[in-house]
Formats: sequence, C-alpha cells, structure tokens
Amino acid sequence: MTSPPSPHAIAPRADAGPEAAGAAVVIGPGGIGSAVAHELQQQARHGPVWCLGRRTEPALDYAREDSLAHSAAWVAQQCAHACVPLSLLVVATGYLHGPQGQPERSWSHLQADQLAHSFLVNSIGPALILKHFLPLLPRQGPCAAVFLSAKVGSITDNQLGGWYAYRAAKAALNQLVKTASIEQARRNRQSVVVALHPGTVDTALSAPFSKQGLNVRSSQEAARQIVQVISTLDASHNGSFIDPQGQLLPW
Repeated sequence: MTSPPSPHAIAPRADAGPEAAGAAVVIGPGGIGSAVAHELQQQARHGPVWCLGRRTEPALDYAREDSLAHSAAWVAQQCAHACVPLSLLVVATGYLHGPQGQPERSWSHLQADQLAHSFLVNSIGPALILKHFLPLLPRQGPCAAVFLSAKVGSITDNQLGGWYAYRAAKAALNQLVKTASIEQARRNRQSVVVALHPGTVDTALSAPFSKQGLNVRSSQEAARQIVQVISTLDASHNGSFIDPQGQLLPW
C-alpha cells in the first residue's frame, strides 16, 4: 500500500512545466535546508520536494542507520506513487558547536565526545546518505547530489588553524563526496555529485562566529544562490568542491 504524502512534502506548483519532471529531497530541514526546499518549490524546477530530518515523518537520524534505510525506502515509494524519478538530493546537515563543545582553538581543547559528534553529523551521516540515497538516482539522464560542506574543510586553504573537529570532519566529507562521484559516474555519466560551500549564512550554526567584515547572508538569500548554482551543474562539475558562485575551491 502506498503511503500518503508526508506533511513535510512540498507539493509541486500547479504551473510547473515539463522541466519539473523529477523529485527533490533535502536532508536537514534547518535554516538553510528549509530555505533551499522552499526555493526549489518556488522556482518549480522539480516535482515534489521533501525535507527529511530527525523531527519529520519519517524521521531520519544519523545515529540510527535503520532510519536512513527506512527514509530512503519511503522516498522510493513516494517517487513511484508520483511517477517521477529522484533527480536532486541536497544534504544540508552540519554541526559546529553545541552541548558537546565549542570549536577548538588549540589541540589542548580536543575532546573525544566533540570529535565523535562532529564526525557523526558532518561525515559519517552523509556517508550513510550516500549508501542509501544515491542508488535512488536514475541510471540515465541528468541528476545531482549536492552535499553542503565548508571552505574551512579545505586542507590547502587552511592558514589559521583551530576548529580541529569541524575542519577534519568536513575534509572527510569532501573525500567521501569525491570518491562517491567516481562510482556514481560509472552508473550514470550525466550525474553530478559535488561538495558545495554555502558561504557564511545567518543560522544558529554560524551566529556565534559571524563578525563584522564577513559577508553574512540570510538563509533565503543563500538558498537562492545555492539553487542557482545547482541549476548550472552538469557532468563536467562531477567530483568538484565549489563555492556559492560555482567557482572551484581547493581541496
């Protein structure tokens, strides 16, 4: 029996044209994720747009791989019900600070719990998303998987030090994305798997560290830019690390 549409699914616009042939899934309905999902729906470039996270139905929790498998099966079922392929996956989860600790300024601040949680949210969870959701992308035709990373995850660009856990976990994410892009290209030569740095966005993640002089944007503005970049992606971008303007970043 086919499940009814989730209350967290955004229905396609009535005036959506033939370009809205594929569904989109956004993992992480936080500030950026929710804004990206809303922007996708407003621009009518996709069919159904679903947001999944720990508080949605179905729930998706990185600490429970069975919830990822269940969520992926639910998405496959919804796509079958709507007679559309899954053409876009956006992973918008991230962790920088919280009850487990603050970004480390020195190696003397390193704590096992903070490291473990940062890797769970920033790299292990997205790795399991690769495992369970990339097989849902079609084997023919354009499709994309976009993982929000961070410029501070660039090893080449690291000139300041600090933020050990976050830097390392995002660097691990970048390597996972690069590796998955190679395997995915063997399944579908028109597919794109990229890491995308969204810039500094006015969300709870970056708020304590936003300072004067930084180009801090609203989540809505960042989402418009992210969706614009996504709309320009093709197979030539596969395996890239890009910024909000679509320019290549150093690994």
